[in-house]
Amino acid sequence: MMWPLFIAALSMLLLTALCLFWPRRSVQLALQTPAQLFEERLQLLALARDAGELAEQDFDSAAQELKSQFVLQQQNQLQQDNRAGWPVPAILLLLVAVIVGGVYALNGHYRQLHDWQQAQQNLQQYGERALLNQGEPLSEQEVELFALALRTRLANEGDDAVAWMLLGRIRLSQGAVEQAIDAFERALRLTPERAPLLLSYAQALILLGDDDSLARAGRAVARVLSREAQNSDALSLMALIAYEKGDMAEATAAWQMLLQQLPQDDPRYAAVQQRLAELGVADATAGRQIRVNLYVAPQLKQANPDASLFLFARAADGAALPLAVQRIPLPEGELQLVLTEQMAMQSGWSLANSDHVQVVARMSLSGTVEQRPGDIQTVSDVLNFDETTLTITLKLEP
Repeated sequence: MMWPLFIAALSMLLLTALCLFWPRRSVQLALQTPAQLFEERLQLLALARDAGELAEQDFDSAAQELKSQFVLQQQNQLQQDNRAGWPVPAILLLLVAVIVGGVYALNGHYRQLHDWQQAQQNLQQYGERALLNQGEPLSEQEVELFALALRTRLANEGDDAVAWMLLGRIRLSQGAVEQAIDAFERALRLTPERAPLLLSYAQALILLGDDDSLARAGRAVARVLSREAQNSDALSLMALIAYEKGDMAEATAAWQMLLQQLPQDDPRYAAVQQRLAELGVADATAGRQIRVNLYVAPQLKQANPDASLFLFARAADGAALPLAVQRIPLPEGELQLVLTEQMAMQSGWSLANSDHVQVVARMSLSGTVEQRPGDIQTVSDVLNFDETTLTITLKLEP
């Protein structure tokens, strides 16, 4: 705890006491010491006796009186030295201690030092409570101490992606958006493909709300969807980004995709339905649906990282205009997508208007639904809507 500070303060106090109480050699201002004066007067009495000026009896009496005066003078001097030797240094020492203690109490940072040490000791506990929901939620003070401990760890041990991500989330919860973004960007330089980090980064950018920030947020979410096309958090953020940009068609498509994946007891289900209702979209779970289990070869993603995937259904014996369409960043691996009646490109031309359909999965380099040179696609057999929901499997490979 604060033992180093106490030891340092005690050491300084002992040094001060040593300076004050160290014996000093006094400077005698008189020409003769009391002993020398006594010896000189005794010799004068002896000379007077030898010269016959002083009787032997008178000499003895005078010498005895002189000795008594000398002894009494020495005792008085010793008592004065004892009284004057320690009180003044003791008072000075006490005064120094009081002044130093008062100044430190008013201007010192002992509370901050105590908090800093407490934060370091409780770092693991704060992390478990914040991330694993073990124990009571962190209070505002504990959140700040958690941030302090993370900054100390980063300063002492160097860059750590998890620590930067946690610090960014703390700053985001505190409303310090720019500090949060800076922390997320530092973490992304260390682990650029971590999905939770990319989503937290996108959330912070959305809060800024300017066009550049929304574009950066969209790119971060697209990186997640390219690997996890069914990530519900990424779909939710993609819809929100499109909504903030004013692209209601893309926002509607993203929320419809999200609604298909959420169980009806999920708290977000009702919120997404409300959003769609505000946009004038009917219940996305009603009507005909085609569930597509799609596999995208990883080499396609590696060779075309900026490509898009269009999944659409078209009438087998009608107009070429898609009956339903979805567009997402080109994923890799296995995923499941859903086409519904609400994903129509044109009012009055949806899955409800054709009983025989084909499903197309197309990798688009240009980002448009029309097929261009270099695009790769796979087409299903003709499907008959004998049931409301159809399920198929497609593979998109070079």
